[in-house]
Amino acid sequence: MAAQRAAIIGTGLIGGSIGLALRERGWWVTGTDQDVAVAAEALSRGAIDEVGPPTDADITFVATPVGSTAPEARKALEAGRGPVTDVGSVKAPIVSAVDSPRFVGGHPMAGSEQEGVGGARADLFQNAVWVLTPTNETDDDSLVRIRSVVASLGADVVSLAPERHDALVAVVSHVPHLTAATLMALADERSEEHQVMLRLAAGGFRDMTRIASGHPGIWPDICDENSEAICSVLDRFIEALADVRSLVADGNRGGLLELLEQARSARSHLPYGLDRDVSLTEVRVPVFDRPGELARITSLTTDIGVNIFDLEIAHSVEGGQGVAILVVNAEASESLLGALREQGYAPSSRVLS
Repeated sequence: MAAQRAAIIGTGLIGGSIGLALRERGWWVTGTDQDVAVAAEALSRGAIDEVGPPTDADITFVATPVGSTAPEARKALEAGRGPVTDVGSVKAPIVSAVDSPRFVGGHPMAGSEQEGVGGARADLFQNAVWVLTPTNETDDDSLVRIRSVVASLGADVVSLAPERHDALVAVVSHVPHLTAATLMALADERSEEHQVMLRLAAGGFRDMTRIASGHPGIWPDICDENSEAICSVLDRFIEALADVRSLVADGNRGGLLELLEQARSARSHLPYGLDRDVSLTEVRVPVFDRPGELARITSLTTDIGVNIFDLEIAHSVEGGQGVAILVVNAEASESLLGALREQGYAPSSRVLS
């Protein structure tokens, strides 16, 4: 049986890690990079099997900077018939610019302080959240294929609308990075006046500013493409900091303690990866055999907090109808069934042994 073939466009940290992970699972991986030396290094490090374009790929990953993702994705779609996805941290402008049923925007929320393919790891995506952003025009088979491959890398796959992804990621990724960079720059400025400053910068300060060590070159594109959402969050953050300043300036111990307790409680409830040692239920959902059905259903599971462990679409030989088959946590199946019924679907379920 011939090996499945994948193509990686952009063989840096993320692209190289995807290549390593796929090759561990038996895929034949080709790769290209704007910098031929980077592609050659990816080949020498075993992240790809050969340097070459995505002409016969079963799936293509575009792992270039955000500013060049859309044109590279369009080229990949023209070069072959397989589905195409990307890894950029901004989704709405890219999805809109590519505008193809075979393209599904993606964002693996994983990274490393190391840069380039030299920092690539096959296990980079284990238990990491990988967002997919299908739309009502997305081809269901392309979504199933991409989701299956991403999940096989150990990622926790969730679906969001592109615009919603961008609004949320501004809060949990973009503004935190800018905040860390700003705080680090402030400490660096003060260190010129007080030589001991950076010697004191241990513990919490190092933890809080760790992400500022990430590759700076990707951030101008990200901020350009997601400026509206980022500025909205920055405005709210500035207001919140002003509120904290008032609490401190006024000596409002009760208000400050309430804020800190709220933050501590919220921090303690952050999820820590996906527990895969659970009882499972198969949920079958009759759907119209048309683009966008799986996008609606998978986005619904994200909204109600249900993890999908496996997903497929069974097409009717007569056309017109199909069945979406989802494998979910047995404990969450009732809430999913209820939500689907509220949306007009008629699902059924069975517990898997």
